Amino acid sequence: MQKYFSSVNPYYQYIRIYNMQKEILLAHFPKITVKRYQQLLAAFSSLEEVWEAEFDELLKTKIDEKIINEFLVWREKLDEEKIAKILAQEQITCVTLANENYPKLLKEIYDPPFCLFVRGELTQDDFTLAVVGPRKFSTYGKQVTENLVGDLARQSVTIVSGLAFGIDIIAHKTTLQAGGKTVAVLGSGINRRHVYPQEHSNVANEIIASGGAVISEYPPGTLPNKFTFPRRNRIVAGMSLGTLVIEAAEKSGALITADYAMESGREVFAVPQNITSPTSFGPNNLIKNGAKLITTSQDILEALDLQDIQVYVKNKQILGDSPEEEAILAVLSQEPKHIDEINKTCSLSNTQVSATLTIMEMKGKVRNLGNMMYVTRS
Repeated sequence: MQKYFSSVNPYYQYIRIYNMQKEILLAHFPKITVKRYQQLLAAFSSLEEVWEAEFDELLKTKIDEKIINEFLVWREKLDEEKIAKILAQEQITCVTLANENYPKLLKEIYDPPFCLFVRGELTQDDFTLAVVGPRKFSTYGKQVTENLVGDLARQSVTIVSGLAFGIDIIAHKTTLQAGGKTVAVLGSGINRRHVYPQEHSNVANEIIASGGAVISEYPPGTLPNKFTFPRRNRIVAGMSLGTLVIEAAEKSGALITADYAMESGREVFAVPQNITSPTSFGPNNLIKNGAKLITTSQDILEALDLQDIQVYVKNKQILGDSPEEEAILAVLSQEPKHIDEINKTCSLSNTQVSATLTIMEMKGKVRNLGNMMYVTRS
């Protein structure tokens, strides 16, 4: 596995600095959870020891024997080099709870994912809103989504949704058209072949190219099923300040997301519907039970106390966390600059520039526009 995380591969720097090689491997185990990870670390001094431990030793973790047996079988069959190769080829990064880019709000929920697999840029966004609704939407629902999401995206609110048919994909597309940032949370693997639904793979690529991210707690190659989608919904709600329900039938994924939001103490917003509409039950019932009735984007901004969001974003200064980062930021701007030019201008070695740029990209401080052309994040 180590040769795939060599200095030639920029993703090695991410792994090396955060010392997460074994965590990344462990994230591929289907039954890993934050609790089980904590049990492992409580019983062993390092994950290296976990990798060498036998059944009797693993019993002291107090993890269920069935899970331990499954882990041992999985560990025996594990192809570390294949995993590293897929992550590198697909440009997938792994963001664990210890990583600074793990969404702060998501850490606060009852059962946060042990790891998020990410394509694109997952940064600490200050203002995130989940937007959900049904596959089968009305003309009214589409219009409302475009109006509300377009306004919010233009005011620097990051829109989180599930890339699904219906309201989800309308929310993503509207955000992109407005020049905003959006994050798609999948109930499948995020490698190109397994993006679900495949019909929206082009939109997933647009999200990544625009500075957003496609994420999942499921490793590359995972196929979606009836269990992965509800689990996905807790991430959509968990990483957001609030959840906006556009339309929803009596039993729908949108209401599951709203339930997760309420359980996590987050705001729930709903758009009032015509009572004869088949998708009116969800939002109207949410409003009856205390969700905030929404008719304009300003209603949401006021409820979340984000009236000054644009001033905040404009005044937010990008600062370096090290002398190397400060040196690079001093020569970068919104004007694309090739890495060779950065090397010539900075008083750093080529290796330092390359490694630092990789970390800064992971932190969301700079963007790689392709062909090694870099700009600062606006």
